[in-house]
Amino acid sequence: MALTAECLVPLARGAGAIEALAAQFPSSLDAVVVGDNPQGAGGSPLACASILAGRKLEPVLSMVTRDRNRIALNADVFGASALGVSGLLCLSGEHQALGACPQAGGAYDMDSVQFTAALQTLAEKGVDLTGQSVQDPPTFFVGAAAHPYLRPIELNLIRLKKKIRAGARFLITQAIFDLAGFEEWMGAVRQAGLDKQAPIIASVLPLRSVEEALRMQAKPTYGPVGQDVIDRLKSASDVAAEGIAIAVEVARKLKAIAGVRGIHILCGGCEEAAAVIVREAGLASA
Repeated sequence: MALTAECLVPLARGAGAIEALAAQFPSSLDAVVVGDNPQGAGGSPLACASILAGRKLEPVLSMVTRDRNRIALNADVFGASALGVSGLLCLSGEHQALGACPQAGGAYDMDSVQFTAALQTLAEKGVDLTGQSVQDPPTFFVGAAAHPYLRPIELNLIRLKKKIRAGARFLITQAIFDLAGFEEWMGAVRQAGLDKQAPIIASVLPLRSVEEALRMQAKPTYGPVGQDVIDRLKSASDVAAEGIAIAVEVARKLKAIAGVRGIHILCGGCEEAAAVIVREAGLASA
């Protein structure tokens, strides 16, 4: 079973802050997924991926199409290859109006499916994102996002099939709290045979505050956060520890669900939680 964790790039001078984050990740991780400014403002994910690789961690570079047109995407794709980054996670990105810099303009020249397909064209036909022929084109292990709670499930599966057809070789889900809803989705994924075409990596998130849980509950871009989770956090003497305990419980249950091929820890901003979750959920030996 694959084991990955998230790293959010801090706004800091020099490489020291990123190296400090890298030191907190357990050695049992198969890869570290570098976030591409998911909240709309942060440091350079490409630089972070390079630093992580220098620390003997396997980086998977997230790339959102929200902030770059195809010229900029193309440049970063070749930059990633030059730096030895071989894993990419293709995302459209949450609209900038919902993030830390709502006044920013969005690019949206391509969506995540088009970007994934363009990378496949680059690898197979030697034609880059701008339409130019390339000698010795780079190849990547490309992944995409999956949202288990979007309904109706039939339309959800159509979107997944498009991503897989475009070249996605693994799928990382949104954070899972509602296990019943996730199992319903996984049943449909298995029935369609999609779990055999692209491994499903299910995400767990250690909540750090009641406010964070309430924000997630209010946003349709996230999966449902049940009132039972909110109540547990409200009654906890140590909210962060309770958030980790909930993530551990969810991870243990996800491991047992047929078709789940990995666990992804959404620990960006609290990277120290990754080692605790790996240990307590028994993920290192999964």
